[in-house]
Amino acid sequence: MNSSPANFVQRFLPLRLPRVCVAVIASDPAQLLDKAEGLVRDNPFLEFRLDYLPKPGLALPRIRSFFEMFPHAVVIATCRRATSGGKFRGSVASQLELLSKAAAAGCQLVDVELQTALKCKGEQLQKLRSRAALILSFHDFHGTKKLPETLEKMRNYPADFYKVVSTATTLTDNVTMMKFLEKESDRHSLVGLCMGEQGIISRVLGVRAGSAFTFASVSEEERTAPGQVTAQDLRSVYRIEQVDVATRVYGVAGDPIAHSLSPIIMNTALRRENVNAVYLALHAKALKDLLTCVREIPIHGLSITMPYKEAILKYLDNTDSHTTKIGACNTIVRAQDGKLYGFNTDTAGVVRPLEQRIPLEGARILVLGAGGAARAAVFGLKERGCEVFILNRTPAPAQKLARQAKARTIKRQDLRKLAFDVIVNATPVGMSNSGESPLHENEINAKYVFDMVYDPPETRFLKAAKARGAQIIPGIEMFVHQAARQFEIWTGKPAPWDDMLRVVTIALQERVAKAAKK
Repeated sequence: MNSSPANFVQRFLPLRLPRVCVAVIASDPAQLLDKAEGLVRDNPFLEFRLDYLPKPGLALPRIRSFFEMFPHAVVIATCRRATSGGKFRGSVASQLELLSKAAAAGCQLVDVELQTALKCKGEQLQKLRSRAALILSFHDFHGTKKLPETLEKMRNYPADFYKVVSTATTLTDNVTMMKFLEKESDRHSLVGLCMGEQGIISRVLGVRAGSAFTFASVSEEERTAPGQVTAQDLRSVYRIEQVDVATRVYGVAGDPIAHSLSPIIMNTALRRENVNAVYLALHAKALKDLLTCVREIPIHGLSITMPYKEAILKYLDNTDSHTTKIGACNTIVRAQDGKLYGFNTDTAGVVRPLEQRIPLEGARILVLGAGGAARAAVFGLKERGCEVFILNRTPAPAQKLARQAKARTIKRQDLRKLAFDVIVNATPVGMSNSGESPLHENEINAKYVFDMVYDPPETRFLKAAKARGAQIIPGIEMFVHQAARQFEIWTGKPAPWDDMLRVVTIALQERVAKAAKK
């Protein structure tokens, strides 16, 4: 059984630990401590991963000097053995000796994995615990299972914190972890989270479920666990220090989802308008898994992206007329009674940028494509009184859409003799720097050319349109307008459109610059 951890914790730690511990890695001691010095003013809670150093013992004098310079810092010393997922290849005895010396150098906490505890004598752990607060940790790199049983095994070894880390293979694994934290954190000081891309929910919301703190990386390249989020993102994007029981949860769900810019744009809007809410990227490999999270967490609203815009419809309790006509949903609201209502804001994403430039009544508009995005564009523009033409690679879907929306189809060979006010690319052609364009330069005869593709910021199609003298509308405008409409539906507040456009523009520029370096 655990012997009153409070006395140990009070001796070694400030009364309230920050919510975020930043894991610091390096290839040599000088680099480790240089990084720590650069971080500690904004991040006073750090983890020194000594196992990443070829000779971790050489770091000890520098750690002592670090605490002389920064006495307010709180540091976990970790030297995880290779058999437990770390990089240290020494014996259990050498691991414990190193952690003991790290405690003597000033580290207030030491992390020892359960596998090490099982191999050493109880008095060895207690001797270490007399020098620093002990975190007893367990990592499951394969799944999320038997969390209470794991904790029961750990409780055989008195510790100040029990750290239980699993791997999320589904979104629902986060629910399992958070229910575990809610149940057990009153009796024990726990740290709990799920690793992996799908574990983002637990990394942000675990602290409100009962986890004493969570872990973050210095940068995306310096993660010490799969799915680890950077400290900057945890604080500035997800506002983890403000997350509480009243915080509403929203998210974007799709498969894949890793490159979505929606969390950046939506969390900016929520922060700007002082809405107590957080917006997460949810990698949903199955709709059933996603819907369980919506119910259990609960999630108050969702952005739905590929491949679920059509498949989600049968799970909704009601939809607006746009969504019914289009046959696709990109926005869900969860009502207080748990019912799910569907909307489609892609229409706003197309119509709003055009309304700002031209009168839509009677405008001749060519829509390229006949899929979900094209359907949203066609129906939205027809509602505004536009004369809409559809061109698709295969004629049958275009003819079907034209009949449903009372629009017209055209053949590609007729393009050169036709002129339009606007051409809208509603196909994915040109996405992710593919270098493709849905039309040749000599086929573009329009005053405005609007590309729904927003990554890259200027597609080959837009470059060709510019060369033809057309005014261009980048896909980023569509992305921001549809997101702004989602924000308005969820919060009832006007969206801070300028701020949303600014942050997503910067994010895209950074992505382009990063890709250019590779």
